[in-house]
Amino acid sequence: MKLYRIKDAVVAFFRNRTFVMVLWVLVCLGSMVVSSVMVTGLRQKETYYVSLWSYAVGRLGVFDDNDPLIMEIIKNNTIPFVITDERLQVEYYHLVPDAIIDHPNRLRKLIDDYSSLNNPVIIKEWGGRQHYVFYGESLVLRTLKYFPIGQAALFLMLLVLGHYVYRVSNDSRQNRVWVGLAKETAHQLGTPISSLLGWIEYLRSQGVDSDVVDEMQKDVHHLQKIIDRFSKIGSQTELSPANINELVGESVMYFRRRIPRNVSLDYNGLVMAPVQANVNSALFEWVVENLLKNSLDALQGKGRIEVTIQASQNWINIDVKDTGKGMPKSNFKKVFEPGFTTKTRGWGLGLSLSRRIIEEYHNGKIFVLESEPGRGTTFRVQLKRLYL
Repeated sequence: MKLYRIKDAVVAFFRNRTFVMVLWVLVCLGSMVVSSVMVTGLRQKETYYVSLWSYAVGRLGVFDDNDPLIMEIIKNNTIPFVITDERLQVEYYHLVPDAIIDHPNRLRKLIDDYSSLNNPVIIKEWGGRQHYVFYGESLVLRTLKYFPIGQAALFLMLLVLGHYVYRVSNDSRQNRVWVGLAKETAHQLGTPISSLLGWIEYLRSQGVDSDVVDEMQKDVHHLQKIIDRFSKIGSQTELSPANINELVGESVMYFRRRIPRNVSLDYNGLVMAPVQANVNSALFEWVVENLLKNSLDALQGKGRIEVTIQASQNWINIDVKDTGKGMPKSNFKKVFEPGFTTKTRGWGLGLSLSRRIIEEYHNGKIFVLESEPGRGTTFRVQLKRLYL
């Protein structure tokens, strides 16, 4: 049992993203420190090598690039260098391109660069003349200097990739849970709704006010729509041409009979020319209802909701505007995040689901068009217009 507990603790510890970040930073810093120590040691070694070679050449008495002994000394050298006389005239060079040697300005810049990296080494000949050795860094040293940067970039890339894989895996698991919960909810609601339909028919047979029974019938029909929506979650969504004016109008008419007396709900879609779009009617009506509910919550029992449809050549704009409490601009995007809510009750999923339905299923757009604290909010849904 102790081994299992230790294993679980270790797994939980490594799943902690803060620990992973700290570990990554420590590994990068450790790599940079080790590389810095190695670079310092290699630079000292190369400086010692150049100094030793220069001393050996000086001991021979005169610099001669035809001398086989001198050539043997520098033959396996991996450090680029330029040897000049006292007037900085090049007498010999190694691992430096001819294009630089033949270009005075580029040569001067190279000498300045080498001088900033390493102090020139002086070769003193017996005759009293002097030569100067300007040298740079070997390929190994240059590679080792930039190795920590590449290593840090690689670690960062792996960290981002790991985080992305974790997020995708976690989202996939959560999606499966929500899909299963939605379908099970739809299944469980089927039985009481069937019973309610039976009771409605019974009330009709008992001579109950037909207006009351009709409204109950509409509520049960609305529940059936909700069941249909839940059953479609996770399934392939089929789109078909529909009259947007009528779909939005049905939701508006349903809400108009059920809103508080001090709230007015206006709609212009039934007095304008019909506009068509490819939609899934059940899911699209869900979006409209979510926006209407959101506006009702913002009004807190008093105010006005205005639903308008506008059509351009390529797009249909459905605006839901209220005179409620509004929101700051910083919340324009946050309101569509799962779990974000300013209400004391609710899970903050309505607008998140609405965005997924519009953007992923219908290839449309949904966003906050305008809002200001104390002056209300306008949500806009955009759908691609269809011409039949």
